[in-house]
Parts: sequence; structure tokens; C-alpha cells
Amino acid sequence: MTLARAHCITLLGVQGHIVEVEVHLGGGDPGVTLVGLPDAALREARDRIRAAVANSGEEWPSGQITISLSPASLPKAGSLFDLAIAAAVLCATGAVPPDRLAGTVLIGELGLDGRARPVLGVLPAMVSATEQGYRGFVVARGNAAEARLVPDVEVTAVGSLMDLCQWLRGAFFLEEAAGPEAPCAREPDDPGPDLADVLGQPVARRAVEVAAAGGHNLMMLGSPGTGKSLLAERLPTVLPGLRPSEALEATAIHSVAGMLPRGSPLVTRPPFAAPHHTSSRASIIGGGSGHPGPGWVSKAHRGVLFVDEAPQFGRGVLDSLREPLERGEVVLARASSTVTFPARFQLVMAANPCPCARPGSMCTCPPGERRRYFSRLSGPLLDRIDLKVDLQPVTRAELLADRAFAESSAVVAARVERARARALARLAHTPWTTNAAIPGARLRRDFPVEPAALRVLGRAMDAGQISARGVDRALRVAWTLADLAERDRPGEEETAYAFALWTGRAW
Repeated sequence: MTLARAHCITLLGVQGHIVEVEVHLGGGDPGVTLVGLPDAALREARDRIRAAVANSGEEWPSGQITISLSPASLPKAGSLFDLAIAAAVLCATGAVPPDRLAGTVLIGELGLDGRARPVLGVLPAMVSATEQGYRGFVVARGNAAEARLVPDVEVTAVGSLMDLCQWLRGAFFLEEAAGPEAPCAREPDDPGPDLADVLGQPVARRAVEVAAAGGHNLMMLGSPGTGKSLLAERLPTVLPGLRPSEALEATAIHSVAGMLPRGSPLVTRPPFAAPHHTSSRASIIGGGSGHPGPGWVSKAHRGVLFVDEAPQFGRGVLDSLREPLERGEVVLARASSTVTFPARFQLVMAANPCPCARPGSMCTCPPGERRRYFSRLSGPLLDRIDLKVDLQPVTRAELLADRAFAESSAVVAARVERARARALARLAHTPWTTNAAIPGARLRRDFPVEPAALRVLGRAMDAGQISARGVDRALRVAWTLADLAERDRPGEEETAYAFALWTGRAW
């Protein structure tokens, strides 16, 4: 047999495309020709696979070898094709039978000694392959736990090319574990972040609760040491856990980005991403030369993106957040392909009141410098922030007094869970699950409020204090406040407080 086929998959973003690996053995001078738009890592597969075959006790064929990756017009990147190419070459020589290759997708990298090494993006690759009708998969042992998250598939985990050859020949081999993968246990004296740790900021803690209950974006303004970062880091602790479909979405992105922690192949809690203020637009939104990768907005999918020291970011970087905030996804167009990454996240921004960050009368910043400092936060971006909170410096007396009133994350999370359940029941016949996700037109038409409740927002709109989009956002917050208070619909109290939160005047 001089022609053999195997199947692998290539990833564009988090979407996989089946690739048919064809190997033809011809005469002439020895050599390997690889066609089908391979990248540099894939072109190097020729040398890796030749050494792996030789060191696994198999015979590398002589003569000209042509390897075709089809469809030829689809860009292919990475080292995950090694197992499929090696299997097709050995099948073409007759060293292994072709029976088990039919309908099986092989994903993995080979070392020079024949070991099968794990690769990135196994979960989204397998999910895409199952959608295209494939049910059998061969992966490296290091990817076994991640691969078995996909339901109703048969996964064979191999530790080397020799294991793969045994499996293709129908022989039994022991599927050993990839190594100790028990999740790291938290130390008994480290209970983790808790909302009760933030003392003296009851309004800000309430804003975090409202943000969690409705999925709203949050902006915090205050001097250093007032608790902005502490509050942002504790927002995920009061958010509900991810549903199975959401967990698979988040895990797929973390798999492509290489961020899955060892021993925890499934992301079950809302992710928390906090990029540095020197981050570029490509690192925030996603991109890169050749093969685009997910940015921080996608790594925070179904979780929280914390932009600390927001005015320190470039204005173009901050404004690039507007599209994913509205659409819930990022579309990266390149010459060879267009890649889409999901990016449905809660945005939390924090800023100092001025460049020097000194409180009150100690500030030495002239008015012009303050205006330049905040000019990077554009009006259209701030218009998309539902909650704005001003954090004041806390006195010692306030710290001591607030200890009796600061609730733990568990207590707040229970209220958030009940509020989200009420919203979910109300939105049962819609595609949305949180108040923040409802489009303004549908919010006004399908969920009207009493005319008395709109008085505050109407007066503010007449005075030019709030835009039409701001009214919609304030109404979404009012519905969340009503859910937290277990009321059927928001009244004037909820809309007034929602307007105060939108303008940052909740004190």
C-alpha cells in the first residue's frame, strides 16, 4: 500500500476544522514534501516524525514521501498533526493496518524519542470534531483528562508512538495515568478572598452585589488604599458557578491560551483577568502574527475583566473594549482567515481621582492635568458602565464600626443566586439570562415599569444628565435592585437608586 489517510483537526480561534492527512510513497531520491499551507512548527514535523519513528523501533520508508493536508486552502498551525502524520506514514508502508484510522481523529505532538506530548486546544478541537460526526479520538496522555470532558466520545490516550502502533494493530496496552493531577488543596489558614475583608465601604460592597446579581459593568473611583482592587478581586466570589455549557466555553478558551491549571481541566468558576496597564490592544482584544490567539477579553469570558488604573491604559486600548461589551465576541480579520473568539464578560474599571493620587487637599494636580488624565476614559465607554461608585478614604472608627455589618461572600452569593433565579424565571422565554443582557428596546416593550418609577429618569433626561442608552442601563439596574429586594417590578426607589449608581452619586 502506497497511499494512506488519517484525520486530524486544525483550530481557527476556538473553531476546529477537520484535516485529512494523506501520505503517498513514491520512488526516486529520499525526501519528504509537505503541502497544504503548513506553518513553521508544522513544517518541522518532518524531522520530528522521522526521528520518532526510528526511535520507536519502526522503519522509516525510503524514497519520496508526499504528505498532503486537505483542505489545502485552510491555514494549518502547530504540532498537533504529528500523531496523524506518523500513523498515515506507517499505514502507507504497511506497518500498521488502516482499520482503526477510519473515523478516528488523532491529536498530539511527538518527541524525538517517540513520546506523545500534550498540545493546546484539545477540548475545542474535539468539540468541533464531534459536531462534524467524529466519535473516536487518540490524544496524548497529558491531554486525557481534558479530552474526556467531551461527552459521548471514545478517547484513547497514548504515551508514545509505540502505544499508538499497538493500538492500531489491535494489541492491548496499559493506559497509564499522565501523572499526579490532584487539584492543589488550599491551605487551612488561607480561606481565600472574601467580601467581608473590605471594611468601611458599604456602598461599594452593595455595588459589587448589584453587579453580580445583574451582570452589570462597574467603575470605581478612589484614592489608593480605599479597596478598589480588593472589591474587584472579590466579585467572582459572589458570582454563581458556571453552568455546564458556560464551563465548556471558558475551558475551551483557556485550553487554546494554555492557561488550564494542572489537575483542573474544567473551569467551573467565573474567570478573573487583570491585564497590566502597559498591555497592547492586541493583547487585550486578541490577535498576533500568523495564528491569532485569544486576548484578555476572551480569557475573561463568562467572568470578570478588571482594568485597574484605567486612565493609564492607552485610549485606543480602552475604546477597543466597546465592541466586545456590546456584541459579546471579538472578530479578528486576517488576510488568510477570519477568527471569532467569544468575549462575554463583566467589565470592572478602577481609577485614582487624579495622577498624583493624593487624597483631598494634599493633591497638587492642576485642573488641566486632571482633565487630560481622565480624557482617556471616553464618554461612549463610560456610557456603557452601569454602576459608578466613588470610594472615600476610610477612618479608623469606620473600620471598627463596619466589622459588625460586613457580610461574607457566602451570604452575599446566596442573595445573588436568588436574584438571578428571579431574573431567569422572568426571562425564561427569551435568549437572555441576566438583566444586563436585555436589549433596551425589548426591555421597554416586554418589561415596562410604572410611570411613577420613570419620573427620576425622565427629569434627568430632560436636563441632559443621562442619555437614552443610560436610561436603558439604569432601568436594567433597577430591575436587578427589585430582584434583590424580591419585588415583582422596580418602583421609584429602585429607579432613583439606579440613577444614582449610574451617575456615581450613590453616597
